[in-house]
Amino acid sequence: MKELILNLDSNATDMLYLQIYNSIKSEIMSGALEEGTKLPSLRKLADSNSVSVTTVESAYEQLLLEGYIESRPKSGYYVASTVDMESFDAPLHTEELDNSVQAVKRNIAAQERPAIYDAESFDWSKWKKCMNKVFNECAHMLQTEADVKGEPALRQEVARYLYQSRGVKCHPDQIIIGAGSQQMAMMLARIMKANGVTNAATETPGYGPIREILKEEGIPVTEIPMRDNGIEIEKLPLGKKTVVYVNPSNQFPTGSVMPVGRRYELIKWAVENDSYILEDDYDAEFRYRGKPIPAMQGLDLTGRVVYFGSFSSTLYAAIKISYMVLPQELMEIFENNRKMYSQTCSKAEQLCLAFYMESGYFYRHIKKLRHLYAAKLDVAMNLLSETPGLLEPVDSKSGIAIMLRIRSDRRAAEICQIAYNLGLTMYPVDDLCSDDVKVVYFYFHRVPEALLKLLVKQFISKIKG
Repeated sequence: MKELILNLDSNATDMLYLQIYNSIKSEIMSGALEEGTKLPSLRKLADSNSVSVTTVESAYEQLLLEGYIESRPKSGYYVASTVDMESFDAPLHTEELDNSVQAVKRNIAAQERPAIYDAESFDWSKWKKCMNKVFNECAHMLQTEADVKGEPALRQEVARYLYQSRGVKCHPDQIIIGAGSQQMAMMLARIMKANGVTNAATETPGYGPIREILKEEGIPVTEIPMRDNGIEIEKLPLGKKTVVYVNPSNQFPTGSVMPVGRRYELIKWAVENDSYILEDDYDAEFRYRGKPIPAMQGLDLTGRVVYFGSFSSTLYAAIKISYMVLPQELMEIFENNRKMYSQTCSKAEQLCLAFYMESGYFYRHIKKLRHLYAAKLDVAMNLLSETPGLLEPVDSKSGIAIMLRIRSDRRAAEICQIAYNLGLTMYPVDDLCSDDVKVVYFYFHRVPEALLKLLVKQFISKIKG
C-alpha cells in the first residue's frame, strides 16, 4: 500500500475533497499510481493529511463514480484498470480556450392540460434584462440573418462554459448552434454520410428519437445492449466506419455512468475502426452528490468524439437552443457544405443567452437549480420508496428524471396517462417493459416541491387502486 501525503491548501478555492480527488486522479493518470495499487483506508488517509474521514470519503466516492478506483469488499480501495491513450497513432491536438449536455418524447394524450411549472426554477427578470440589452445595444444586428454556425458571441461563451464546467476542449469555431438535439442529429447524420460513415450503433435501452433520425437519414442502426458500466463495446461493429451514440455521464434511462477505463476503450475502438462517438451530455450538469462527471470529449486526443449539449433542461422548456462540438475533420465537411444549411435558432435569443452567460447569471442559475432539483428528487424518492413490491424507483443521484419500475397489469401507456391526468410527466420505456413490470421515466424537475409531494401521493394511491 502506497502512503499518500497530499499537498492540501485549506485557503484554496477548491474544497478539500476536490483537492484530494484531483491529486489522486493526477497520480493515476500520470502512472505514478499503477493499476491494482491499493490505496490507503479512509481513516489512514484522513489521519496522514489532517482532514476528516468524511472529506476523504467524498473524494473516494467521486473517484469511484468516474471509474478511476474500485472498491473490493473487505479489502479496500484499488486503482482501476484504464487504457493508455499515448499508444494511439497520430493524435489530433485540440486548442484550449484562453483563460480557461433528452429523453423519449411521446404524445400520450391529445388533450390539453394546464402547464405546471415551478416559478422558482427561472428568474425571468435577469433574462429580460439581457434581452433588453440585445434590443438596446444590438438592434442593428437583428436586421441581418443569423450566422449558420450560431452567433460568435454565444459560441465563445459556450466554449468557455464547456471547458470550465465539463472539461470539453474546443475552439468556438468547432461549435454549431441549432434548434434542438434532433435537428442537430439530422445535420450530423448528413455530415457523417459525407465522411463515409455507413453504419450507426445505439445503446439499448436508449434514447429512441436519435436512433430513428439516423435510420431516416439512411444510416443502418445496430442496437447494442447496455451493461452497468456502459455500452457493450465488444459487440460494436468491426471494420465498418460507424458512429455510436452514447450517454456516458448519465445514461438514458438507467442513469448509469461509464467509468473512465471504458471511455478510453470506446475511444480506442473508434480509432481502430475509423469511427466516431456521439456523446450526448443532455443533463450532466445535474449531479447532486459530488461533482459533475467530466465529459468524454475531454479525454479524446484523436478527434473521434462529437459532443452534444442543450439548454432546454437548464433554462426553460420553450427555449430550443442546442449545440454540437465537431472534431476538425467533420467541421471541414460542414464548412464545405455550409450553403446547404440555415440557422434555425432566433438570433435575438442567441444574443440574449450570450449576455446571460457573460454576466455570470447562467452559472449562478445552474447552482440554484442543483439545490432545487436535489430537494425534489429526495421528495419523490422518499414517497415512491414507501411501497416496495409495487413501486421501485431507481435513484441515480443525478438528472431531471427518475426511472420507475411498477408491478402492474396495466399497460405502461395507461400508467403514464394516469400521471398525465394528475399533472405529472411520465413516458414509457418500452425496451424494459414486461408483462409483470412496467418501466416509465418520470420527470420531476418542473413541478414545485410542495405540489410534487401532493401529486406523487395521488399517483401512488391510483396505482394501488
